[in-house]
Amino acid sequence: MIRKIGFYVVTGLILVMLFLSMKKQNGLKVGDRIPQFILKDQQGKDFNSEDYRGKTAMVIYFYPKDDTPGCIKEACSFRDAYEVFSDKNVKVIGISSDSVESHKNFADKYNLPFTLLADTDKKVRRLFGVPSSALGLLPGRVTYVVDKEGIIIYIYNSMSNAEKHVTESLKMLN
Repeated sequence: MIRKIGFYVVTGLILVMLFLSMKKQNGLKVGDRIPQFILKDQQGKDFNSEDYRGKTAMVIYFYPKDDTPGCIKEACSFRDAYEVFSDKNVKVIGISSDSVESHKNFADKYNLPFTLLADTDKKVRRLFGVPSSALGLLPGRVTYVVDKEGIIIYIYNSMSNAEKHVTESLKMLN
């Protein structure tokens, strides 16, 4: 009897998690203006998105966690293409829920020349509506290409193809 109840409880939990992961996300879309936000960068300094509106385009990429295999590939791909982004006057920004100290260590270890922002309470992730993946257990990996007026011109969402976030962003900037 207890095994049967346990089976139904586990099955019910799995169904609830599946439902929640498939639920429509109310995230930002192409044509939307990015919200204003302030977060600490890897140096502990405030980064205010409003400081860049009207001045430069941005590629804002949300990633799950510093120093994990997919995130290393993605960050190093952005690093390797950084000069191309700079030549186009595009600011590259990586955002995860890791701490300022974690971002500093990650940037130093892989020589990342761009800004990493600590969204420790996931407030900005929620503002953008970045969906979770893997039944809601992992933070999603989504890249937003934003014009210099702060309008989203392209969104790329893929957990498994980390390096493609860079190539897709560059395609949209050509």
